[in-house]
Amino acid sequence: MIKDKKKLARVIATWVVTSVMLSVFILDIIVVALGNKYVNQIPISNELFDYENGDDRIHFLNTANSDCIILESNGKFALIDSGEGNENPRRKTEYKGYRDEVISYIKKVASDEKGFVNFEFILGTHIHYDHAGNFEAIFKYEKIYAEKAYFKKFNEKVATELDADDWGNKATYEKIIKALERKSIPVISNLPDTEFTFGDFTLRFINTETPKEVYGKGENASSVGVIVKKGEKSAFLAADFTNDSGLEDIYAEEIGDVDLLKIGHHGYYGSSSKSFLKVLNPEITIVTNHLGKIYPNVKWNLTMVAKAPTFSTAHRNGIIASFTDNNEILLSQNIM
Repeated sequence: MIKDKKKLARVIATWVVTSVMLSVFILDIIVVALGNKYVNQIPISNELFDYENGDDRIHFLNTANSDCIILESNGKFALIDSGEGNENPRRKTEYKGYRDEVISYIKKVASDEKGFVNFEFILGTHIHYDHAGNFEAIFKYEKIYAEKAYFKKFNEKVATELDADDWGNKATYEKIIKALERKSIPVISNLPDTEFTFGDFTLRFINTETPKEVYGKGENASSVGVIVKKGEKSAFLAADFTNDSGLEDIYAEEIGDVDLLKIGHHGYYGSSSKSFLKVLNPEITIVTNHLGKIYPNVKWNLTMVAKAPTFSTAHRNGIIASFTDNNEILLSQNIM
């Protein structure tokens, strides 16, 4: 009798698990189909670098599942994050670094007639290696310079033990600061918390001072987001903003409605909550990752709640969002 009950329990458990997995699979197919439909409604051209759509652009580089973004406006350039470097202490053999690709792209789009690059500013949104790991290599290159560098001080009260030690974030931060100091690039740790002008763009940093209520929730809670505006159009570059760190709830209303969202935390667990997307209400979303690596619940929220198309920098080999003088955001792909 006991054996029969155990057998019956196993059968029931198997059917329940199978039913749940089948339901998730079917829902995922529906979400992917709707997502593809939304994407097909937004035209995206191949980038020719002819500036037909103007020179107010956000370049989202293809650095797999890491962030490297270049702002460009009226001949000015700024670098937000650096992509994953080649010496990740956490993932030396698991992932390829993007040092050479990033430096090559920077030279391609931002060099003057003598081959020199001078960024108006650089920003490290936080010190995870997939966002900051390439800065040291970039500024070892003799022809790349920056007027100033925005980096909040690494705060061990925010970081977990993994962040501070096992993942090498503290050491990464110290190497970056030394590399910048060697080139006499001023490092500004007290980030401006009001709007400022960058070419035709108006920019604003979000989470310039990490709230104490997110201490201990990990380095993602230090993330600095960036609002980019031109005319009637705006974007939010969400770095690694997540709901589980508390940043989405804290800053959603302050960010407000945007047209384009660079998805936080590469579409991983904890990002792009329903409440966050309802407030921001983006028309276009860009993920710095492969589409297949977006978590199912995040994919669901983007498609079913925001009803926004999601474009992948990995699948598109980089994306440029051009802000035109006619209050449009036009996308182009294959930039690298």
